[in-house]
Amino acid sequence: MRTDNFIRAFILVALFPLAAVSPAQTSSPAPTAPSLEQRVADLEAYLNNSARGSDAVDATIASNVSGPGPGSNAWMMTASALVLFMTLPGLALFYGGLVRAKNVLSVLAQCLGIAGLVTILWWAAGYSLVFSRGSAFLGGLKFAFLRGVSAHPNGDYSYWVSQDVFAMYQLMFAIITPALIIGAVAERMKFAAVLVFVAFWMFAVYFPIAHMVWGIDGWMNGLWNPTAKITAIDFAGGTVVHMTSGWSALVLCILLGHRLGFRKEILAPHSMVLCMVGTGLLWVGWYGFNAGSALAPDGIAANAFMTTTLATAVASFTWAMLEYALRGKPSVLGFCSGAVGGLVVITPACGYVDPTGAIVIGVAAGIIPFFACTKLKSWLGYDDALDTFGIHAVGGTLGAFLTGIFATASVNPNLAKLAQGALWLQQLKAIGITILVAVVGTAIIGAVVRGTIGLRITPEVERQGLDINEHGEEGYMAAG
Repeated sequence: MRTDNFIRAFILVALFPLAAVSPAQTSSPAPTAPSLEQRVADLEAYLNNSARGSDAVDATIASNVSGPGPGSNAWMMTASALVLFMTLPGLALFYGGLVRAKNVLSVLAQCLGIAGLVTILWWAAGYSLVFSRGSAFLGGLKFAFLRGVSAHPNGDYSYWVSQDVFAMYQLMFAIITPALIIGAVAERMKFAAVLVFVAFWMFAVYFPIAHMVWGIDGWMNGLWNPTAKITAIDFAGGTVVHMTSGWSALVLCILLGHRLGFRKEILAPHSMVLCMVGTGLLWVGWYGFNAGSALAPDGIAANAFMTTTLATAVASFTWAMLEYALRGKPSVLGFCSGAVGGLVVITPACGYVDPTGAIVIGVAAGIIPFFACTKLKSWLGYDDALDTFGIHAVGGTLGAFLTGIFATASVNPNLAKLAQGALWLQQLKAIGITILVAVVGTAIIGAVVRGTIGLRITPEVERQGLDINEHGEEGYMAAG
């Protein structure tokens, strides 16, 4: 059999010599095999989540591990699923339990609608505008329609995670961010207005802020952009996710006005059971949100996992104990609100702070958002239906600032390149820019939507409920 193959090869070369040795083959010799040292260097780079060895930059040497790392990909696909789990079903059930029974399906529909809409925007241009190189304020269109987004890693963000997996992971962040806003405007905003508002808001607020903070050439990416004008840090989305959504939520709920019966009727949650279930799902999913932001199953991810747990548990306990001390009864809503507050405040810091820092952050997360939700809202009179501003805007802002106080290079060596003594000042600058973009962008978009298709449902629809009027369904069938 081997003799036959040799004869065939000899005839092929004799009859078609140009086919055997093409000009391309002559000018570009086949890559040589890597040395043992180079192979070991690649393996060490994989385990340490660092750049590949010399064989990756020398085109004449073929790396044996030139693609993504299977362990890193597995972890990031798991983390992506966990972050989607935060929105569907976590946030949907958390918010759904807090509204009245006649509006529960409207919250679920808004979460589902936003998930689909944002996915389309992310595919068309969103991923590219955030994560391709462009200006300091917005990326370009290199990856529009996910063109060129393949299983090969994008070295700007991760050496060992496939770019398609990274793109899907970041999509989950893009989905949950506008979904958080609906908590402030629950029970009174048109479904069509929600979709139109979110579509424009993503381009005006989310994509620019995400690029400025996380883009490789972003204006506020202090850790990875050596030319950044504001050297701030945000591990998993304190500014990008929680501040943008929370401050936008405040502006939008003011534009909408109060719900019918606000401060005149009891507008109590219809199911604290659903709220508790949603809180638990959010907490579980948040590990993908925070630990996943390390982009590898490494020591920094492990630290983020630990600090997330500590801060969340402490904040939940602190909030409920404040209720116990001030009102005589610790409520399930207090435990749930404190847990979400803790998750929000630790988010920008989780990969940068040690356990003691996480405990302090947890205590602050249980106290300051508590007073924002129970006192500030009452003093100022805005109708933030489900306390999106009190938890996400106030909590996200608090977390961004405390990150600058407690971040330490002993936890994350990447911080060594920053002047940590002045980090809190850089964080304040990033906070100011984020608030400005979110407030101005939301005010303009909200005013335009209100002046065209209208933001708010009619009083008759509001009294009857959004479920039956906007979606033709009811969450619960009447007995009998």
